[in-house]
Amino acid sequence: MAKGKKQHNNDNLMAQNKKARHDYSILETVEAGIVLTGTEIKSIRDRRINLKDGFVQIRNGEAYMMNVHISEYAQGNQFNHDPLRNRKLLLHKKQIHRLAEATKDKGITIVPLKVYLKNGFAKVLIGVAKGKREFDKRETIKRRDQKRHIDRVMKHY
Repeated sequence: MAKGKKQHNNDNLMAQNKKARHDYSILETVEAGIVLTGTEIKSIRDRRINLKDGFVQIRNGEAYMMNVHISEYAQGNQFNHDPLRNRKLLLHKKQIHRLAEATKDKGITIVPLKVYLKNGFAKVLIGVAKGKREFDKRETIKRRDQKRHIDRVMKHY
């Protein structure tokens, strides 16, 4: 594991964006807090969150997570939230500046990779990503299948 990165418990993993690792090459990852309402955190704890089409946008020196769907809380009554609202991310100014600089390059975007609980707070792992072309995706699938085959053969020896 890389120095300075802590592995979090899979019990605390609330959602994962597997499609992001298929569609993008992840260049760098950053952990961020999320500004949530009361019913949103309850829905996240019920694992009713979808990161599939989500992305992060930097506006006015602040980072926002867009297009991430957090379902309405069942017992939320009139205090329920809008499932697709833009959510502010809690990052240091230097981190936001570095992310803004990275996205100036063509083909670079920021995508949410995982949402998990850490000390009772919802955190999101965002990745600076470069889009893969179709042949890159096929190459990744081919390597994964080769590794699986080698592991299967080595298991018998």
